[in-house]
Amino acid sequence: MRKLLAFITSIILLGLFVAGGIFLYDKGKFDNHLLPTKTSGEIVVLTVNGPTTYFEDAAGQITGFEHNLAQLFADELGLKVRFEILANETEMIAALEARRGHIAAGTLSPTREREKRVRFGPSYMTITQQVVYHADDVKPRSIKDLARKRVGVLAHSHHAERLAALRKETQFLQWEEYDNESTDNLLGRLSDNDLDIVIADSNWINLSRNLYPDIDVAFDLDKQESLAWAFPFAGDDFLYNAAKKFFARIEQDGTLKRLINRDLSNTRRLLKVDMETFLERLGTVLPKYRPLFQEAQEITGLDWRLLAAISYHESHWDPLATSPTNVRGMMMLTEETADRLKVKNRLDPKESIIAGAKYLVLLKDGIPDRVPEPDRTWLTIAAYNQGLGHLEDARILTQRLKRNPDSWNDVKATMPLLADSAYYTELKRGYARGGEAVIMAETVRTYFDVLSRLEKPHKSMFELADEDDEKKSSPGLKMWSK
Repeated sequence: MRKLLAFITSIILLGLFVAGGIFLYDKGKFDNHLLPTKTSGEIVVLTVNGPTTYFEDAAGQITGFEHNLAQLFADELGLKVRFEILANETEMIAALEARRGHIAAGTLSPTREREKRVRFGPSYMTITQQVVYHADDVKPRSIKDLARKRVGVLAHSHHAERLAALRKETQFLQWEEYDNESTDNLLGRLSDNDLDIVIADSNWINLSRNLYPDIDVAFDLDKQESLAWAFPFAGDDFLYNAAKKFFARIEQDGTLKRLINRDLSNTRRLLKVDMETFLERLGTVLPKYRPLFQEAQEITGLDWRLLAAISYHESHWDPLATSPTNVRGMMMLTEETADRLKVKNRLDPKESIIAGAKYLVLLKDGIPDRVPEPDRTWLTIAAYNQGLGHLEDARILTQRLKRNPDSWNDVKATMPLLADSAYYTELKRGYARGGEAVIMAETVRTYFDVLSRLEKPHKSMFELADEDDEKKSSPGLKMWSK
């Protein structure tokens, strides 16, 4: 009898286990708990799309400070890295709690509320919460000036926590917390006068200021605060401990500083009227020439938005543009370059754009293969302005000054010296207006930053066909992301 009861009990337990397993599978719970990194060989990093985190650059490659930092970390551990893109900080923290990622790397500040839900690694940067207002309004001078204003912040953010603390000091201070929004969305609302005030982080504002030329910083809301990666409480201790060692090393050897300078250095801020003109022509003039820039991308592989940014700097998208030195057309080609590329009419938009793109490829091919992106692209644009010879002189001079000739940040600091007789007399090609090349590269970088955030990337027919084939070959495969 006992054996019979034991048998029946085991059958019941087995049935419950199977049923429970089916229930869990149906609910997708197995996907919530990732395998340890040592087992899977992969780190899953949760982040958000944006200029400080993860985006597609001028060379069509995925980049961004958080992306590059996480990739460096994974490479050091000999692991692969997979990025899952979420809508905002709130989703990142929730997804990390649900064990849908090993790390959340989205310029997160540790706060009291967040530290109850996840654990944070070492600080790698400091930022400041800033009060941003519409430049046409009266500039607020203190927190008291925010009373009765339409203030917007991201929901469950450190900005909301700070305002909650300040409410005790300021009567009539109110704000709206926005779920499923990004900082860019809130700054856009401010630009459109849907909000009076937005609280945002200094690093994001710094990289967004050209996108919204009619907004400005009023004052700092608080003292500096730290940014850090977040980890699940019950997560992989191997990763958490490895991150501590990683950040200690890259801070000590200067790697962290170099990454910050490269990925988060200020883009050139244009005058308000210049950026307003650019944004206006983006909607009225660019649509006419967008297909030509996209055709040039199909021919050369260069991002059409980069080509459009260069063209706007050169001609403001005017096909009849002509300079006093007789460079002409949408891409402002010299006679020599036009002849070299067999251009019959420099004032023909299609000929000019395609020839300019091909010329950029020639210049890029002239830069050593070891130079990484995005440095390679900005060096190429400097060469578009002053030629490969003078760029090489600048790189040689950079090396003589014991800086890195493969780094755009180091070369751009040196290139203006090509106009200084104390330096150019010692160089092969002599004098050059190197400062102009730096201005062009940094201005193009600014235009490209705006275009890449407002205009979609272009995919060729071949890329679309490949994607279609992949979907057909794996119809049931879906990545968890929002």
